[in-house]
Amino acid sequence: MVDFRKLPNLAALRAFEAAARHDSFSRAAEEIHVTPGAISHQIRALEEELGLPLFTRNGKRIAITEAGRHFAGAIRNALTEIAAATDMLQAQGGRQRLVVSSPPSFASRWLAPRLWKFIDRYPDIEVILQSSSHLNDLARDGIDVGVRFGLGNYPGLKAELIMEDFYYPVASPNYRQGRLPSSPQQLRDCVLLRMDGLEESWLPWFRLAGLDLPDPAGGLVTQDSSLTLRAAADGAGVALTRHAIASQEIAAGELVRLFDIAWKSERAHYFVCHAETLNKPQVGHFRAWLQEEIALFKSSERWPGR
Repeated sequence: MVDFRKLPNLAALRAFEAAARHDSFSRAAEEIHVTPGAISHQIRALEEELGLPLFTRNGKRIAITEAGRHFAGAIRNALTEIAAATDMLQAQGGRQRLVVSSPPSFASRWLAPRLWKFIDRYPDIEVILQSSSHLNDLARDGIDVGVRFGLGNYPGLKAELIMEDFYYPVASPNYRQGRLPSSPQQLRDCVLLRMDGLEESWLPWFRLAGLDLPDPAGGLVTQDSSLTLRAAADGAGVALTRHAIASQEIAAGELVRLFDIAWKSERAHYFVCHAETLNKPQVGHFRAWLQEEIALFKSSERWPGR
């Protein structure tokens, strides 16, 4: 008979499994919503309890040991069974649970402000919104639906294009004491904020606007579009942003769209899930509601594709 008193701390096991799957303490911390230091501390305590290392460490780089790899597989199987049993009990009790994963910027600036409508329509469905830049294993991580911005290539998953997106420049109405550029040519004299990544390059928009300018260099570079927009709203410069991300600030008057030139992104927003997950009533309700909200959003006079 198993002595459950000898089981390691469940939070430590979950932290270890996530770190093993991602090969990263920081990505595990992002998934579980704790700090990388907390992940490291929990795994150290687990290693001390087991009496052997689960990772080798070389500065900030980690590598899982062979023993750690086998242990992580066993934990993963156990957590998957727990998640499945939980879903079954909740379904039997008449309670429906919906776990949605979305990139942080889209989750906070587009999806979360609208979710109250879905919850108001379906009060018996408990919605868990997870923000993550990485598309994890949906079934293993207990995620029903992923909303992702990409090229639609998600092997083993059903991916449905739900909304395209457009890039254009925005600035605070108070940028340079309200003396905003009146033509694309005047951007030469502006501070151009930028994100790290090929998709966020200014060059495609420059070409569409007929400008022969190099990609901006120097200054602030962020990896989060929310930080870039915040800097623009604070008057730090002009940001190149996506419509779905900036629409909230534009509607509130915190940002102003500059010029009537919008570059259609090669990437788009996709509804992603396993094919069998579509049979869940809550997933079907969410998909239909999301399509409805997107249609309403695209019917706005501000929609660049009109």
